[in-house]
Amino acid sequence: MINRREFLQSIPLGALSLAAWGTPLGAADAMGAPASAAKPAMDVDRLVSLAGDNVPARIGAYPARLLELLHGRADVNDFYLAKGAVAELEAKFAKMLGKEDAAFMPTGTLANQVAVRLLCGDRRRLLLQKESHVYRDEEDATSTVSGINPVPLEGGATEALYPAVVDAFEQGTEDAYPVEVGAISLESPVRRLDGATVPLETIGKIAALAKRKGAGMHLDGARLLLMCGSKGFEVERYCAPFDTVYVSLYKYLGAPFGAILAGNAATIARARHLRHVFGGTIFHGWIAALVASGNLDGFQQRFAQARAEGEKLLALLGGIPGITVHRVENGSNVAFLQLDKHVEAGLASRLEKADVVIGGIENCRLRLTMNETLLRKPAASIAAAFSP
Repeated sequence: MINRREFLQSIPLGALSLAAWGTPLGAADAMGAPASAAKPAMDVDRLVSLAGDNVPARIGAYPARLLELLHGRADVNDFYLAKGAVAELEAKFAKMLGKEDAAFMPTGTLANQVAVRLLCGDRRRLLLQKESHVYRDEEDATSTVSGINPVPLEGGATEALYPAVVDAFEQGTEDAYPVEVGAISLESPVRRLDGATVPLETIGKIAALAKRKGAGMHLDGARLLLMCGSKGFEVERYCAPFDTVYVSLYKYLGAPFGAILAGNAATIARARHLRHVFGGTIFHGWIAALVASGNLDGFQQRFAQARAEGEKLLALLGGIPGITVHRVENGSNVAFLQLDKHVEAGLASRLEKADVVIGGIENCRLRLTMNETLLRKPAASIAAAFSP
């Protein structure tokens, strides 16, 4: 498994800068790279990026996109995240996720922390995957900010997660001074497991147990919509077992920042209050909300098409001598290629000539990520560029 930051650094700077991860092109200057050292940049609107979830964008694309979305509208402004484009986006997400209400949050970490704090209440134990963002990437916020004790679970994104939850509940009742579980937080897809997703059947079993035990259910669905187009996936159905759901606005919806937290009306009303307590009720969110809302329209259909193109590409790549395709079990939008040396040699250069960019190759292993740029070029022409 590749560390995200190491992988990010491996993306060819001259070809793509950091755009494959949603960072606008032009970041090279901010990182101190001399202009003379960088190769001429690709046409970002034509390239196919096989590294990252987002569609690459140059810095100038943000104001241009805002102007496009603002055309003919005078109702987008919000005041401390109330009304305007923010309210419009919240309503869209609430409907899509099958929840009564949704609240804009400036960051995903805040969305997660508000959710688990509300769901746990006075029951100070939180069950969560040991690979999860809440456990690994949020600076111990559950314990330091809310006094909640995280209990990391084995099982990852597999069926083994359910018995791990069962064991955790049993251990809590066996102690001389039992500590009750207040909530269960599940991440799906799981970034640290290469986008693996928790099967809905497993989620259903965990949710049924949680209900019997009086524990809440939170979904860290930052990358939830990257499951669109996968077999049997329906957004509302997948979210139904959860009391609260978080979705990112910047990972693949093009916003510069932001998150959505959805749930029932009472919970989200309290979430807005906590957002303010934690300093998250920023003066304006419409800049992020308007872009995310515009890109959300039709996203499920577009990403399903991108997935279909990605599947075609993987099938073609698997037929090239010297390339072996490795799938992620219960995966979302990530696959791996094992490359023979003769295929690896000069690969990045061949692909760059075809307006295709990849991340770094480590031990002849290449991570490929499906995103909307796959719709820009036929799978056959992309695959042809892989051939030595």
